[in-house]
Amino acid sequence: MSKKTVYSDLKIINYYTAKIVETMGWVMTIPLVTALIFEEWNTAIDFGIGMAISFVFGFTLEILCRDHQKEMDWLHGMFIAAYAWIILIIIDAIPGYLSGHYLSFLDAVFDVMSGFTTTGLVLIQRMYDLSIGMNMWRALLTFVGGQGMIVLSLSFLIGMRGGYMMYIGEGKSEKLLPSFTKTARAIWDISLIYLAVGTIALFIAGLVIGLKPVSALLNGIWIFMSAWSTGGFAPHSQNILYYHSMLYMLITMVIFIIGSFNFALHYAVMNKNRKEIYKNIETQSFFITVLITFTIVAVGLVRNNVYPNAVILFTKGFYQLISAHTTTGFMNIYPSQFGSWGTLAMVGITIAMLIGGSTSSTAGGIKGMRIGIIAKSFVFETKKLFMSSKTIKVQKFHNQEDIDLDNEVIKNAMVITMMYILSFVVGLIITLIYKYPIEKAAFEVASALGNVGLSTGITSPSMPDVLKVLFIILMWVGRLEFMAVIAFVAYPFMGAKRR
Repeated sequence: MSKKTVYSDLKIINYYTAKIVETMGWVMTIPLVTALIFEEWNTAIDFGIGMAISFVFGFTLEILCRDHQKEMDWLHGMFIAAYAWIILIIIDAIPGYLSGHYLSFLDAVFDVMSGFTTTGLVLIQRMYDLSIGMNMWRALLTFVGGQGMIVLSLSFLIGMRGGYMMYIGEGKSEKLLPSFTKTARAIWDISLIYLAVGTIALFIAGLVIGLKPVSALLNGIWIFMSAWSTGGFAPHSQNILYYHSMLYMLITMVIFIIGSFNFALHYAVMNKNRKEIYKNIETQSFFITVLITFTIVAVGLVRNNVYPNAVILFTKGFYQLISAHTTTGFMNIYPSQFGSWGTLAMVGITIAMLIGGSTSSTAGGIKGMRIGIIAKSFVFETKKLFMSSKTIKVQKFHNQEDIDLDNEVIKNAMVITMMYILSFVVGLIITLIYKYPIEKAAFEVASALGNVGLSTGITSPSMPDVLKVLFIILMWVGRLEFMAVIAFVAYPFMGAKRR
């Protein structure tokens, strides 16, 4: 690869990365204004500094690289999707680190990656005196991260040619409208409609449980953003348990279930194609795997006599299970209480975390689409053993339209699934080196890789730095679904080979 070619590639990569960094710089105006409204001057300064660094970095790169001569290709788009995330977690960790709520800059970076990937694992300290502006930022991290920073940039910035490559690289695949810019805007339109409805519902629930109006509104906004994005960040260290409210629990459960569904499904329903709800392979897969994994969890809990009756089994056991399956990470128990669940229940919830939600949603995990495709192909191959060649027909599955279940589709589903399993095994082995119990280690690794956020207590500021870096990487590859990360790592070699 010639120096001229390398220089040309770097210019196009950094130009579009600059656009994405600038977008997140503008997003910081929301917590900055929030801090000013509530007279949190130190927090306002922290975000002022963060914005300044974002804009100086972004505008400098844009000016230096705006005369790039090349058109973006597939590898550029994939590389940018992975590269921009690394730049963003470093820059966007600055306000949090300046707040004094982290023991190290690495901890602040960890939480930003956790927010952007909608994971919800946290290393933040002293949440009881966290400012309103910082809580707004944490909620925004999950809300923007769920839709995607590239999706946000495609929605509001001009000059984002090659959006398709970056859009796919960020773990999205659905094209709701003819152009990807319009698709990105449609995704944000859907999210903002739900934001209004969900915030009102949580605001009313907050008033019912005795929160003051301003507190009820702020908690409603923050919890909705985190629930819809299946992010799991909460403004209180007790998470959802803080509210001690069945109503609050039920509303959040509804929000994060629908938040885990494909944006194309929401778009279809909003356009009065409601049959898609029960015809879609992902909703079918979701309800089947929820039934299976909750059965495993319930049997484990009953055998261990953890919860005395069906009501508590639902409010504690099912809530944790559905939070895990949608990769939300909201909890209404303390992390230490998982210790009494027993191995069987922990296995059930670990499987649910690895399965995850739908493709092109805010959820993580292997995804219901791939699980459904693999299950259908397994059933079909089994049936073929008892069928004559004349009666064998091409199998189909439904996702907005009928799609042939051919070898290419099955192969793609298997490849990503095997990558998740391999990553899980490698992460588990590294975590076990630090002598954690195997079920807790498996639980925590699945939570990071599946972008879930449930924790048994392993994730803490005192955990080894090696594991912090490991979990950051697991969250990153799990959210971007491997392809962009592979392009990021292999780009220098692939770029040289193709030239």
